[in-house]
Amino acid sequence: MLTGQRIILGVTGGIAAYKTVLLCRLFVKAGASVRVILTEAAKQFVTPVTLQTVTGNQVYDELFIASNRYTVEHVGLAQEADIFIIAPATANTIGKIANGIADNLLTTTIMATTCPILLAPAMNTQMYENPLQKENLAKLSSLGYKIVGPEQGELACGDSGRGRMSSPEDIFTEAVNLLHKDKPWRGRRVLITAGPTQEALDPIRFLTNHSSGKMGYALAEAALELGATVTLVSGPVKLTPPTGVTIISVITAQQMYDAVLACFDNVDVVIKAAAVADYRPATTSEQKMKKSDDDMTLALIRTPDILAQLGQRKQQQLLIGFAAETDNLREHALGKLKQKNLDLIVANDILQEGAGFNVDTNIVRFFFRDGRERQLEKLTKREVAHELLETIDELYTKK
Repeated sequence: MLTGQRIILGVTGGIAAYKTVLLCRLFVKAGASVRVILTEAAKQFVTPVTLQTVTGNQVYDELFIASNRYTVEHVGLAQEADIFIIAPATANTIGKIANGIADNLLTTTIMATTCPILLAPAMNTQMYENPLQKENLAKLSSLGYKIVGPEQGELACGDSGRGRMSSPEDIFTEAVNLLHKDKPWRGRRVLITAGPTQEALDPIRFLTNHSSGKMGYALAEAALELGATVTLVSGPVKLTPPTGVTIISVITAQQMYDAVLACFDNVDVVIKAAAVADYRPATTSEQKMKKSDDDMTLALIRTPDILAQLGQRKQQQLLIGFAAETDNLREHALGKLKQKNLDLIVANDILQEGAGFNVDTNIVRFFFRDGRERQLEKLTKREVAHELLETIDELYTKK
């Protein structure tokens, strides 16, 4: 989601500096290039070697040093950055920046920076509440600096109060929001479901299907890249959700129903890519069911129809469904489109090679509410996700 983005991470001398290792990993995992500037005090808490290993890039810590990359180190770093983050940002560094003091590589680079700047303050509660510190933060905020945190909680010094640095995940999310502020889906709230559900027969066995969740997860990642705020309701899968998405993990159809309905009123677009079990056992044994010589008859009852319920409740939302079929694809897809009150349905014949479960490709056809149809060739699920989101964008713009 951050491929090609260039991040400068300034680390100052606070105990929270150790958390920057995880923050770097989040950015690198998202595809960004991270270059770290360490102050002398920061090196008391985290080493240049550690951060160089995590980022794969040189760590910068001296103002006057020969450089192989830049003629003037601080100017080159500043011009390269898409975003500049300082985490932790100590009261000392905040005070220097607010008053134009540039006496080390970090503060000098900040003075030459024109990209968005994000500060994650971290300090003792009394220091944070100090009027001078408050004035410095307010001044920087008025100048366009973005502030994340600090949080309330127990501090390293033993005190409890506001001053703890925000979590690496929260800093990452705020940075993504800044980088995506000009993205076309900025401000849109998207709810996506993915994966199968599992309906228990006993503590060992359950009813499920072959869904891997790959299509839904590809959609979540693509929506994040476009700048959307994404909530992913996921059944049991062996996939790692994209960093920056709000993940709600569920197991049963009823749990997915409850999670989706709880989010529905506060979203703009819903994409139901999950393969939800239509039936569940009428009873679930508390003990393992033993074999016998007799045949077993299993009673099943319907699970809640999530998509139909959303179709009844929808107001301003765009509602997109998926239909995995084995025959009469067009007939079944159009029936579902009408019955569930959808704006668009994405249908595929899972018997086609490259279009079934547990593969990285798909062959889909779009059926629109206005009667239009569009057939896509075999594409990766990531490519299908981008095609679908582009189509949804057209529908959203026309609403």
